[in-house]
Parts: sequence; C-alpha cells; structure tokens
Amino acid sequence: MTPAHATAPAGEGPRIETALTKLVGVRHPIVQTGMGWVAGPRLVSATANAGALGILASATMTTDELRRAVREVASRTDAPFGVNLRADAADARERVRIIVDEGVRVASFALAPSRDLIAELKEAGVVVIPSIGARRHAEKVAAWGADAVIVQGGEGGGHTGEVATTVLLPQVVDAVDIPVIAAGGFHDGRGLVAALAYGAAGVAMGTRFLLTADSTVPDAVKARYLRATVQDVTVTTAVDGLPHRMLRTELVALLERAGRARAFAYAVRHVSGFREVSGLTWRQLVRDGREMKHGKDLTWSQMLLAANTPMLLRASMVEGRTDRGVMASGQVAGLIEDLPSCAELVARVMDEAAHVLAALPPAQ
Repeated sequence: MTPAHATAPAGEGPRIETALTKLVGVRHPIVQTGMGWVAGPRLVSATANAGALGILASATMTTDELRRAVREVASRTDAPFGVNLRADAADARERVRIIVDEGVRVASFALAPSRDLIAELKEAGVVVIPSIGARRHAEKVAAWGADAVIVQGGEGGGHTGEVATTVLLPQVVDAVDIPVIAAGGFHDGRGLVAALAYGAAGVAMGTRFLLTADSTVPDAVKARYLRATVQDVTVTTAVDGLPHRMLRTELVALLERAGRARAFAYAVRHVSGFREVSGLTWRQLVRDGREMKHGKDLTWSQMLLAANTPMLLRASMVEGRTDRGVMASGQVAGLIEDLPSCAELVARVMDEAAHVLAALPPAQ
C-alpha cells in the first residue's frame, strides 16, 4: 500500500501514485463521495476532469434519471468515474445493469452489497468499492471479492458511527489486503498525507466537495455551511433513530423537541413527496421501514423519516429550504472557509501534500 511519487506532466501538479490510482485509473488518490442531491453530473464530471474519482449519487434518482445522468457525465469527461448504489434497493440489479451497459468504471455502495452482486459487477469488469464503518464489515466484503473499501470514521457526515477515523482506519488497513480509502475528517493535503501514513491508498471527501463552486447546492445553503463552526456540527438520532451527523438546523431542533405524534405527522406529510421523486410504492416504503426497524427501537415516525430522508436532504440541497430540511455534514465543515472549483481544490490538496511530504524529517 506504500505510495510511490511520480513527476506530473506540465500543468497537472504533483502526483502521488497509490493502489487506488492504479486500480481505477485516476491521477490523484482522492475520491468525491456519492452524496444524494449533491453529487450530480456537474460535480462528478468536474471532479473527474480534475484528476480525482467522482462518484454519482443514484439513490435519489429513478433508473431513467440514472441512465441520463451517467450519459451526461460521460459526455463531459473522458476520465473514470463511479456510481453509488444502495445495495438494499428493490431495483439494485436494474441499476447494476445500467452501470454495466453504460461502461461505468466503478460501483460504490453505501451498504455492503451481497456476494452475488459483487460477483456480477466484477464479471463485467466494474471495480467494486463498498463503504463500511466497522472492521468486520471490511473483512466480509473483502472475502466476497470487493476491490477496495471506503472506511468512514465518526467524523464523517450523514449516518455515522462512534469510532474516530484515526482508530478505525488502521484497524481496517491491518485486517484486509485490498486498498483502503479513508473518509471522515479529510479536507486538505495534510489529511491526505496522514491517511497515507496510516496505510490508506487515498482519501474520500464529501463536505469539502459539496463546498465547491462546481457543486449545485444553492449559494445560501453553502453560506450556511461556511458560517458553521465545529460546534455547529452535531450528531442526532431525532431524524430517523440512527446516529446522523449534520448541521444543527431549525428542523433538527424541532424534531429533537417534538413528541411522537408531532414527529409522525411531519413524517407522513413528507413521505408522499419522496414517493413521487423515487418512484417507490407504499408497499416498498413500508418494507424499507420494517427493514430499518429490524433490531432497532424505532418509532413509526422515525421509520417513515428514515425512508424519506432523501426528501429532507432535497429540501436543503436542492430547494435551499434549510428550515425544512437536514444538512448532512462532516465535522470539517467548521474548518472550511471558501468555495474553490474542483480543479482548484484537487490541485491545492496535492500541492499541500507534496509540501508536507517534502518537509518531513528524513529517517535516520
């Protein structure tokens, strides 16, 4: 997993070759994560053209929208890119077929895919990279044939665990023999070098790519993120009963104060909108809710909110309604102060990583 340094062609900036760059064919060991409503064709293609791996978020798209989005990205870049899938989605295999048919290079998963799904993708030549939050999950998908894993520590945005990246990452690196990509708490070149020192093959960043000029998130929402301090990023179970890292907004405060009846009414009011966007039937929503309830002490309002959390994200990330939506966020939001283009961001990260590596004291 040890990175090798390479001299970049003129205009590309410093390069660091790792197992990740070799595996997926990108110039830089940086991944833009598949954030719902955020990681659309514009952001993904800009990331890919900057030399990093852009991941298209498909969970908030119908299958027809996914195919159009993949073709739009392909029309904007010749560089490799990926698609993020929900392994438990009722139409997961249809989405896998789109990835294969359209020649997408990478499939990433928010939940561990089945052995059969991994085999189907690998047989078609697609690189499979699940996201995991525990060592045992990494060991499982590695045994099933995954090509790499993204390891998210507790600092990361969205649904998250309790173990910090600095503790979880070395555990996973020691446990598996496939490339490990570090996520949760990364936003600059220093973090990239730190991840490489732990044995990772690169870093994945969500919040940092959300806060770029190429992100389609409304300007007012980006400004809200930029104003946030580290203390403004919280973990709450009020949205869907699971630990969820996000900015503390009006909605979060409301749900934390609300009783069960009020929370249930709010959930029912929003679930119809999610059905229209996602194409899911009531039967599928109830099934998803029951699956989320399995083994967890969740109320029906939490299950409904969990099933239509994409609509709560859409309210903020698309409509700019921070009072009606949730704003998933890594802790690094409190450290980010500007909105560079993806090209500027990636070049900055790589320049800083090169300077940090050059400044390290030589071994005696």
